[in-house]
Amino acid sequence: MKIPTRLRILCKANHGASLIELALVTPMLLVLVFGALDLGRGYFVFLELVNAAHAGAEYGSLHRPIDTAGMITAATKSSELSVTFDTPKAAYGCECSDNSSANNTYSENCTTVPTCTAPATKVYRFQVKTTAVYTPLVPWKGTAWMGAVSSSYAWSSTATMRGIYP
Repeated sequence: MKIPTRLRILCKANHGASLIELALVTPMLLVLVFGALDLGRGYFVFLELVNAAHAGAEYGSLHRPIDTAGMITAATKSSELSVTFDTPKAAYGCECSDNSSANNTYSENCTTVPTCTAPATKVYRFQVKTTAVYTPLVPWKGTAWMGAVSSSYAWSSTATMRGIYP
């Protein structure tokens, strides 16, 4: 069987092959680029969340022990960029510096002052918890083989510091 000349020439020609390759590769490249952007943005939001919790706990360790409002303000204002957090939660309490209290308990809001054995001293523990909801820029749709892909993620970070006050 003889193949027509025109069909033989068309099969050997490679005109437009680059355009077809580009059409096949471009969607995969765009998924990789937008995935990297979303991953980087999510990591940035998480780091801002960690830094906000740290700033609130640091404020508590450097200022008056019972200033939970100041710890919340420090955590909220620590982000210089447009990352919005839920209202942070701040707490403080008392404990022995080496956990040598009779029952090794932590006293929330220092309601009971622990009895520490020397050389341990009473220390204040400051804890700030920050939470934020991260929503990706691209609404990724998950399938059964990809696992659960959510449209938003609730993240939280807790920072704890200790301070000694007279």
